Amino acid sequence: MRIALFQCPPLPRDPAANLDRLQLRAAEAARRGAQLLVTPEMYLSGYNIGAEAVSALAEPCDGAWAGRIAEIAREQGIAILYGYPERSVEGAIFNSVQLIDAKGQRLGNYRKTHLFGELDRSMFSAGGDDYPLVELHGWKLGMLICYDVEFPENVRRLALAGADAVLVPTANMEPYDFVCDVLVRTRAFESQCYLAYANYCGAEGEIRYCGLSSVCAPDGSQAAICGREETLAFADLKRDKLEASRQSLTYLRDRRAELYRPLL
Repeated sequence: MRIALFQCPPLPRDPAANLDRLQLRAAEAARRGAQLLVTPEMYLSGYNIGAEAVSALAEPCDGAWAGRIAEIAREQGIAILYGYPERSVEGAIFNSVQLIDAKGQRLGNYRKTHLFGELDRSMFSAGGDDYPLVELHGWKLGMLICYDVEFPENVRRLALAGADAVLVPTANMEPYDFVCDVLVRTRAFESQCYLAYANYCGAEGEIRYCGLSSVCAPDGSQAAICGREETLAFADLKRDKLEASRQSLTYLRDRRAELYRPLL
């Protein structure tokens, strides 16, 4: 399966503009053979926009934004994973991502479980124990958001449930280049799955984003790597490479879960 990562500067508080450029990038990605387009964290609204703006913009998972993205996905024949502020039926606001397939069907919605610092905590509630696995073109996909991937338990949990790849929209910022350079590759290697990490670049208020989006393979190689500028990057997820890596690197089989009970 070919996937595309859209690394871009945020357009804060402007969902209409973000939808417009998503349509253009989805068309380009589809023309170049991608079956899935992954955007950064909180793509539709911007990330560093404050609690008041998040509250004003938040929509349900089946709201107008989801409808418009479903139209784009159908028009261009490509699945889309996008980040957005979600308002639940109870009124809580979550930092969420949603995957819509090329037929416009909502496949899965995930709420960020590990909130980063006061910025996240001032805007969002933490997601609960819901880590959906969805299937797309024969691949089992898990979803995380930004800081979530920095906890090895999250990726391992998805891998043990059968994930072939984990999709991670992010808003990683300076000075945390280490996460982009080293940690996401480690997560793919230690849990024997592909990991797609789609970050912002540029600045948003006082935050400067790292860029350095990537698709990391289970053997530790990078199927795609971005620099610091806006780009659309492509990578092919290869079933034979995944299976060969799992045969030679048997972390999942060699785990001794009975020894890890103190971690709980």
